[in-house]
Amino acid sequence: MIISASNPRIREARQLSQKRRRVAAGRFLVEGVRLINDALSSGVRPHEVFYAPEMVAGHTSAVDLLACLEAAQIACWACTPNVFRTLSETVTPQGIVAVAPLPVLPLPSCPTLTLLLDQVREPGNAGALLRAAEAAGVDQVLFAPETVDPFNDKVVRAGMGVHFRLPLRIMAQWDELQSLIPEASAVYVADVRAALPYDAVDWRRPATLVIGGEAAGAGPEARALATPIAIPMQGAVESLNAAIAGAVILFETARQRRQGCNGHALGIDIGRACG
Repeated sequence: MIISASNPRIREARQLSQKRRRVAAGRFLVEGVRLINDALSSGVRPHEVFYAPEMVAGHTSAVDLLACLEAAQIACWACTPNVFRTLSETVTPQGIVAVAPLPVLPLPSCPTLTLLLDQVREPGNAGALLRAAEAAGVDQVLFAPETVDPFNDKVVRAGMGVHFRLPLRIMAQWDELQSLIPEASAVYVADVRAALPYDAVDWRRPATLVIGGEAAGAGPEARALATPIAIPMQGAVESLNAAIAGAVILFETARQRRQGCNGHALGIDIGRACG
């Protein structure tokens, strides 16, 4: 039983709340039964697990998960509730957190739909956009410079396991980011002032959607690459939340590809995307 927050293992795990520590260690914290189960079902093996027996005892799913982890010979360290709370970022923790390797899923060779987040700094929005991206069939998500870290604990919780299933990349430089956008991909940026409606775009073709920050939108580098599109709105509403706007556009993309996609034509476009 770990009874002190000064325990070296606890200190090391707690440091993963900082981006630079996560990057250096190649690890991050995954809290809660659902997220840890998502990691396991995606083939991710945690390095170690911390749990508070008093908290876990009240949750059958947590007890079952702990038994599964121990059966897999993953080191599981019992902690007092006070020690565990130094690792938890939730208001009502389930009493279990894992230290897992940062997932680096292979990027698709011929992505036909890319989501690019530029200067999106609100973790909840970033996580919600990741969920919408997976649901709408996005092939890859790129995080531009000055965008929230996708492995921030709030982004991870809001993402609901998407981190283990959808290829993500954090790009430090714009030239590196541009190299991941296929040449044949049309690039669009959500802009409330744009004249082109989002549903007038032919989303059946290879495309990249840029969603900008909550306050100022996308930066100049993204705007230089993209055609602005807007979601027509009624009433006195000036703009939509970044996550809502992104979801609206992504599901229009999914609708067109599901209902209006000509397989032969799309095949030609994919071929062009692959060069």
